[in-house]
Amino acid sequence: MVSEEPQNKDTPRFEVALERLEAILEAMEGGEVPLDSLVDKYEEGVDLLKACHQRLREAELKIEAVKRNKGGLETESFEPEANENS
Repeated sequence: MVSEEPQNKDTPRFEVALERLEAILEAMEGGEVPLDSLVDKYEEGVDLLKACHQRLREAELKIEAVKRNKGGLETESFEPEANENS
């Protein structure tokens, strides 16, 4: 059984961050958010997006380490697919 390392308390779990990010997007797309609140939501969204990227990178590195340590399997560097929105 693989033990889970404690997560940084400042960074939310991936699922929690993604759920909150989706809620922010829905609110922003609804067009009923006042401008000052919209800017705050945008800033929060950017922070959540960074947290999601960080968690995904950590998971990727752990998977590569497990592959290396379990039977000498070959690993390939992860190259995310090009996204036309990024």
